[in-house]
Amino acid sequence: MNLTLLQFELLVRIERHPKQKHSQRELAKALDVSLGVINKTMKELSDRELIMPMGNSKYEITLKGYEWLEPYRVKRAIFMAAGFGSRMVPVTLNTPKPLIKVCGKRIIETLLDAVLAAGIQDIIIVRGYLGEQFDVLLKQYPMIKFIENPIYNESNNISSAYMMRDLIENAYVLESDLVLYNPDIIRKYEYTSNYTGMKVDVTDDWCFETKNNVITKVKVGGKQVHHMYGISYWTKEDGLKLRQDIDAVFHMPGGKEHYWDEVALRECMDHYAVHVRPVAKGDVVEIDTFNELKQIDPVYNV
Repeated sequence: MNLTLLQFELLVRIERHPKQKHSQRELAKALDVSLGVINKTMKELSDRELIMPMGNSKYEITLKGYEWLEPYRVKRAIFMAAGFGSRMVPVTLNTPKPLIKVCGKRIIETLLDAVLAAGIQDIIIVRGYLGEQFDVLLKQYPMIKFIENPIYNESNNISSAYMMRDLIENAYVLESDLVLYNPDIIRKYEYTSNYTGMKVDVTDDWCFETKNNVITKVKVGGKQVHHMYGISYWTKEDGLKLRQDIDAVFHMPGGKEHYWDEVALRECMDHYAVHVRPVAKGDVVEIDTFNELKQIDPVYNV
């Protein structure tokens, strides 16, 4: 019951938008492969009875198709939401950054809504700074469970990863200060451990170097790289390894000063093959400073 990556991506697209037309030409463009490869792969899926052509470029996933997708199902979503957000002062003096409203909606809600739309009900928020304020979310999202990070102000965000290190198997890990405009970024199924990233010519922010779509280096600033966004997914196997590696890095000299992403992408990189999952401009926006917030939402221009 093993799928190739391309077979998986095609099934996931059909599953997410069952009433939508999926022309092979559009699929080839979206997945950056040739029309011939798409034609061949769609035939494989049909011959295996994983999809059923419905005519007019529409397809339906069969019961067998869903059975083949099941091993790739995302089990939970973990939100990193403990930090202060010092560059967002003054709005973060009384409100945690993920709870700040952008155009009338809390930042974290754009992510929560996408997680629920993908059918993920096991939701955990690691909170610290003004943590009790996150209780406001329970009215709309009663399934949320909280993990407390009492040392958020003594450490970088690796401390939040340390608090939830036993839960990362088959899980999304999301930074909670991202405004998500394309909910399709969050999916019901994932094939491999990955980070979201946008291909850019140049950036002065955190980014990835890659080879054959696998992250080979994480750094600040670069050319012809993927701009890094803090949405990642971890398979069961990698989640088990992260449990040990987070513990080891956290307790090494200077370990508490690390960002959690550095565990798999720098300190213990030889333990993992983490793919980059491309996102497009405008799919997700990272608001780092109060000035950036004012540019996006004019209500703060007072």
